Amino acid sequence: MKLVTLINSALIFASIALVPGIAVAQTATNNSNDETIAINSNNLSINSIPVNYLEPFNLVTFAYQGGLKQHGIPSGETLVFETQNRKIIATDLVKAAVNADRLPSQALNDQNYLSAVNLQLSALPDYAAAD
Repeated sequence: MKLVTLINSALIFASIALVPGIAVAQTATNNSNDETIAINSNNLSINSIPVNYLEPFNLVTFAYQGGLKQHGIPSGETLVFETQNRKIIATDLVKAAVNADRLPSQALNDQNYLSAVNLQLSALPDYAAAD
């Protein structure tokens, strides 16, 4: 069982690493009120600035270990239970991480990133069982 979990984890990690466009963003400043606006596009110029996202696996692990408790995300088996019952979904985790200054706010609109976090959340029971 642990070998299967290890193989599944490796496959999930590999698939996430190969998803294009997860960490590409460009920012623009609105001069009228100095508000930063995120622009998410696959057609960015060569001079675009990549945004460093917390890897989805690391985000879920951080939450599982209690790193987002102050932002309403339970840890350990409670997180596993609430994820299985769909009381906590990827968007909840990403919102909490944004509020904890672990992710930029544009991660909330990045469907590739949200899908990758969702994939990690669905594998969470297997990770917890191997823990």
